[in-house]
Amino acid sequence: MEAIRQNGKIILHGNDGISIKMIFKNLTGRNFQGQEYVEYIRHIAIGDMGFSPGIIEYCRDGEAVGKGTIPNV
Repeated sequence: MEAIRQNGKIILHGNDGISIKMIFKNLTGRNFQGQEYVEYIRHIAIGDMGFSPGIIEYCRDGEAVGKGTIPNV
C-alpha cells in the first residue's frame, strides 16, 4: 500500500502503484508550477483533499520514502 501522510495521519492511500506517487509529485510542485500550482494547492489539496500547509510524507508499506512541503499559498 502507498499513502501520503501529514502530521502522522494518512490523508490518501491506494494500491495501484501510480496514483499516490503522482499526487505526491503534484502536491510538492514537481508536476505543476506557477499559478497552476497555487490553484491546485488552494482548491484541490487544501479545499478538497483535506491537506494543510506543512510537511507531507510519501509512504510505501508503512515506511516514509519521500518528504515534501505543501506551501502556505
